Amino acid sequence: MTTFISFGLPSFLNESLEKMGITIPTPIQGKSIPPGLEGCDILASAQTGTGKTIAYLVPLITNLLNTPRSTALILAPTRELAAQIQTTARALLGKKIEVALLIGGDSMGKQLSALKRQPRVIIGTPGRITDHLKRRTLRLEETRFLVLDETDRMLDMGFSEALKKIVQHLPKERQTFMFSATMPPTIKTLSLTYLTNPQHISVGSTNEPALKIKQESLKTSNTEKFPCLIKELNEREGSVIIFVKTKHGADRLAEKLSQQNHHAAAIHGDLKQRKREEVLRNFLNLKKRIMVATDIAARGIDIPHIKHVINYDLPQCPEDYIHRIGRTGRAGMEGSALSLISPEDGQKWRRIHQLINPGQAQPHSIAPGGPRKRTKKRPFQNPSAPKQGPSRYASSKNKDSKRGTSKRGFSKKGSSQRAWA
Repeated sequence: MTTFISFGLPSFLNESLEKMGITIPTPIQGKSIPPGLEGCDILASAQTGTGKTIAYLVPLITNLLNTPRSTALILAPTRELAAQIQTTARALLGKKIEVALLIGGDSMGKQLSALKRQPRVIIGTPGRITDHLKRRTLRLEETRFLVLDETDRMLDMGFSEALKKIVQHLPKERQTFMFSATMPPTIKTLSLTYLTNPQHISVGSTNEPALKIKQESLKTSNTEKFPCLIKELNEREGSVIIFVKTKHGADRLAEKLSQQNHHAAAIHGDLKQRKREEVLRNFLNLKKRIMVATDIAARGIDIPHIKHVINYDLPQCPEDYIHRIGRTGRAGMEGSALSLISPEDGQKWRRIHQLINPGQAQPHSIAPGGPRKRTKKRPFQNPSAPKQGPSRYASSKNKDSKRGTSKRGFSKKGSSQRAWA
């Protein structure tokens, strides 16, 4: 069995990894670290939650220490992901190397003070990095290492031109790591420009969620959608992230849930940085069990204890379904993903199904069924939440539902579909 010690890393890195409880590399780490240590450019794709951050930080830090006066630049699509990369980098480095975080919404004065300390690792978002380049408060002539994390999302969020401008400030002789959860043609085209003879690494299918995520769907009407959500929350223990389409929808749903005694907070792009950090901190500390999020705001959130993902609104882009449910089932842990399917969601759901199950028939319509037998109430259930009427759900396995024609919408292991009457 391969261990991190077998990679011949500096002793302090092995000690840091052990303190973090990391001793056995994940598949993406095992495939990326050896060529990374040799100085190869890396083009890698893997599902979310598979340890990509460690996969590039370990070789980057090792090579950086072996290259005097050089610096490294790590780019991420969102402030939250950049901050989490900084946390991991500091945990690995201790006080060996200064690390600076340059993200939007943070004090420019604070960032200028950090840059004066001459950090050798700079982590930031494309927008704020270009701001510093325009102000000439950041110079990248000595940058010999570049990481593009979640490159697909950076392109989706319109950072293509910003990336181009940033790369123009970098030396041509450098080591570049390009990591992505998906590998569309645009990423492959970009790699031809930014990478030199890269090692191509792929772990698992990038169009396939982690196997330990139990996927379920529930057909409902628009009027019954919120009551259905309340019933599901009453039956689930652990932290939940709920996805919606819009910022206003996130605020509204979080408020409605709080009125039902379900402690929820919204996170979206309009929140100021301090408020975003407060929401994440409360969620991490379990002061809030439920986070209601938009796609962009949730991108890059890496919180291991997320047990459930609920798609209150289906995503516009099928690939976003993979990113959403990848918030749970991280690092080999089990998780669940529930999608609430409204009448107008038929086409979206078929596209998602075809992405995950290419070539298979579209999901069958979900037929009425008998009442689902309720299990014993679990400890997390809020006793002050208003009681609902008789359940209108039916399991596709429920004997009482034989009068319906409910069938499973997914054929993959760990996936099921439930019917609504």
